[in-house]
Amino acid sequence: MYDALLAETVTLAGHDGDLIEAYSARPLAPGPLGGVVVIHHMPGYDRASKEITRRFAAEGYAAVCPNLYSREAPGADPDDAAAAARAQGGVPDARLVGDVAGAIRYLRGLPSSNQRVATIGYCSGGRQSVLAACSLDVQAAVDCYGAFVIGSPPAGLGLAAEPLTPLLGNLSAPLLGLFGADDQHPAPAETAELEAELSKHGKTYEFHTFEGAGHAFFAVDRPSYRPQAAVEGWNRVFDFFGRHLSD
Repeated sequence: MYDALLAETVTLAGHDGDLIEAYSARPLAPGPLGGVVVIHHMPGYDRASKEITRRFAAEGYAAVCPNLYSREAPGADPDDAAAAARAQGGVPDARLVGDVAGAIRYLRGLPSSNQRVATIGYCSGGRQSVLAACSLDVQAAVDCYGAFVIGSPPAGLGLAAEPLTPLLGNLSAPLLGLFGADDQHPAPAETAELEAELSKHGKTYEFHTFEGAGHAFFAVDRPSYRPQAAVEGWNRVFDFFGRHLSD
């Protein structure tokens, strides 16, 4: 099997037509390929987010990770860009939806695309993955320990995020949720409440909560990394995408 990949920085049109930076990775194969929009975590558009994007390409998907902080701090170090975005209350929801819509257009515009696209997000990106799937036409969505899908951030956290509860009836695709039993944001009670809301609306979802894991258990370069939960989580993601992104 021909397994060459192309990974590169690209520019795409996001919210209101703004040109934003993004990281693209895809197999150099004729396709047809499903697409994945990777929504980076609060620490930003960093090396770990780009590694995740390349991993999806290695598994046979066209993937793109938009830099959600392109406007606050173009070309800045990820830590500095994240600090600048946090100082403004985080990424506004309307802008997030517009930027993800631009990433979806980019993926569907590739000659190898099969027109089926998913979103996946980590930490704040998990909430944003749900938001995107409630606002845009996608075929699958994954929420990796997304905080404040249900409930609002504590006042001292400096994030201007509203609960997504009123939007859940608009969820356009099956949702996979991956959570840690030891997490506080979201705590297991919040994920149970989210599950109840999705069930009330008759949505298709599957949630998995991993014992002994807290927030950011996928992050290989952080003390929160839990190998067993991460390996099982990746397997769940690829099984889910295999069912929903193939022709």
